[in-house]
Amino acid sequence: MKIHRSVQRFAFATAICSTVVASAASAAELRGWNIHVEDYPVSIGMESFAEDLAEKTGGEITAKVYHNAVLGDQPDAIEQLRLGVIDFGEFNLGPMGQAVPEANVTSLPFIFSSVPEMYELMDGAVGEAIGEGMKAKGIIPLGWYGAGARSFYNSIQPINTPADVEGMKVRVMSNDLFVKMVEAMDGNATPMAFGEVYQSIKTGVVDGAENNPPSYESTNHYEVAQYYSLTEHLIIPECLCMSLKTWEKLTPEQQEITMQAGRDSALLQRELWAEREAASLEKVEAGGTTVNTVEDKAAFQDAMTPVYEAFLADNPDLTDLVNMIRSAE
Repeated sequence: MKIHRSVQRFAFATAICSTVVASAASAAELRGWNIHVEDYPVSIGMESFAEDLAEKTGGEITAKVYHNAVLGDQPDAIEQLRLGVIDFGEFNLGPMGQAVPEANVTSLPFIFSSVPEMYELMDGAVGEAIGEGMKAKGIIPLGWYGAGARSFYNSIQPINTPADVEGMKVRVMSNDLFVKMVEAMDGNATPMAFGEVYQSIKTGVVDGAENNPPSYESTNHYEVAQYYSLTEHLIIPECLCMSLKTWEKLTPEQQEITMQAGRDSALLQRELWAEREAASLEKVEAGGTTVNTVEDKAAFQDAMTPVYEAFLADNPDLTDLVNMIRSAE
């Protein structure tokens, strides 16, 4: 009888211990990486995602977003995500292309003809194909965010033709495609961390960079680079995504909630982005920036031919994905 009661007590204690461990695991706060300031559309979308997770899981999942790249620069954060050190984050698919070849397709200059087209394709078969490539590298896409169209800005002159880029020192994101893009116009591409751009333009380390209007405005880059030329050469999606290691710790129900929260946050971010983009252009023009729109992009597109040829030669297995996007135009 004593042995029986001992077994009962042991079983009861084991059950209690297991419950405590499970509760501790579910209560762990997820860590989220974000490069932007707190009032940025991306940041608001991510905070909405975190709130939805807590609310819809009844507090089983809580998440904290760390803004301003305090958890590291983007390339490092992508690796931390793959390793499960960071649980989720919002990343541009440009730097993501270094780890995920499929993501690199979206970094081809002029691959998307417009932002609405990009959203439509990323929400469909193109996004699914890229998502499979990301999953194979330990990353789960939860929602496709928008980053508008990237254009050149510099401290020297307006850019109207590829010849205007010749000899110009241009900061680009850490991706060989962007280096080749600038080199195809006889410019000097300089990969560097986003946080170093302001001082680098101010001191002449680089002449300019390329980015979307809110990034150009929110970082005050317009103070040191007064020419903003709307070449709209890159329309690169961004991804709210989660580490596969974190994803696999969730129950199927929690995964469904997490995926829906990601998609909902993307819709919110896109709406806020459109509003912020218009406001940013208005602000930089009021601040003295010379903004010019490049209406005829044919010369720029023609200059990118060797970039496409080299990319497809190095990545023949991505030809179908490239054609899938281009055939939608």
